[in-house]
Amino acid sequence: MENLLPLFIGVTAAAVVLQACILVAMYLAMRKSTTRMEALATEFKVKALPMIENAQTLLADLSPQVKVIVENASETSKDVRAQIERIDATVNDVVDRSRLQIIRADELLTRTLDRVEDASEIVHKTVVSPVRQVSGLVQGVTAGIEFFFAGRGRRNGRNRESRRPVPQDEMFI
Repeated sequence: MENLLPLFIGVTAAAVVLQACILVAMYLAMRKSTTRMEALATEFKVKALPMIENAQTLLADLSPQVKVIVENASETSKDVRAQIERIDATVNDVVDRSRLQIIRADELLTRTLDRVEDASEIVHKTVVSPVRQVSGLVQGVTAGIEFFFAGRGRRNGRNRESRRPVPQDEMFI
């Protein structure tokens, strides 16, 4: 076992050296990363921070103007809404009035047509019927007169075919 002691010491020494090398490599990688991070932080400070500060001052300057714009938009939308409500009420009123006028016109037209129909019936009863009756009476008298003269014509040598018929087209209606 005594032969193994130097072997264990050698292995332990190699492990310690290997560990030291790894620690040195880690130190160098961390140092390199730190240098890069410091460069990035410096670049950020140089480039981004002034833009952020400018944006903050711009927002501070524009904030009252944005507030005024929002208030104006709010008031305008209220005014537009009120105007639309007025227009809606006006349109509804016009539609209601138009509907009422259409109903009135329909009733007037219906009454007028009823009166025309009544007048037509009255004209038929008072004019057409008596004219037909008078026409019938005239035709009867005409037929009687023709018969009377036709009978005399037979005595004078005329026959029935020679009598003149009453034209029906000359009736008065």
